[in-house]
Amino acid sequence: MKTWAVVGLGNNPERAAFGVAKLLQEKGHRIIPVYPRAEIVHGEIGYKTLSEIEVPVDVVDCFVNSTHVGKVVDEAIAIGAKAVWLQLDVIDHEAVARAEAAGLLTIMDRCPAIEYRKKA
Repeated sequence: MKTWAVVGLGNNPERAAFGVAKLLQEKGHRIIPVYPRAEIVHGEIGYKTLSEIEVPVDVVDCFVNSTHVGKVVDEAIAIGAKAVWLQLDVIDHEAVARAEAAGLLTIMDRCPAIEYRKKA
């Protein structure tokens, strides 16, 4: 799972997505920022939506409010992502059920940076 679309990733270093995306890069993953301003972040071109991404996406990492994550999960299913990762405090059991029914791996209410640190 090398290519991660990070939904909610902009250039604000105060936001968790910024640091987590950097760590993912350092661990050898390609990150693709997905943010309304489609900013270049950590040297990677950003997109406004998942459907605009021109390469296959392995993981859709969701740094969005729980009330909005269902739409992101549905877009992840539509683009053929292999997995969705809902960050800490991002909880939507119905969206996760839809993703699992579509064959995606799902993780909810966890952070990949914390998981990597557990392995170290």
